[in-house]
Amino acid sequence: MKKALGFFAGLVLLSLAAGAARNAMLGWGGDHTDVGFWWTVITVFLAIAGFGALVGTAIHTRRTG
Repeated sequence: MKKALGFFAGLVLLSLAAGAARNAMLGWGGDHTDVGFWWTVITVFLAIAGFGALVGTAIHTRRTG
């Protein structure tokens, strides 16, 4: 159960990162460089959190022995 919840949380964070990336691209494309920059920063933080959740779940829920 913990493994499923961890992977689900990671996927949710990565989907949020994808939405933030879309907003960043719209900001850059609309010549709103400040909006594009800050959405890019948010995208990076969400992607790091998402990949961290996936890797952390994989490491901490593996069976030893």
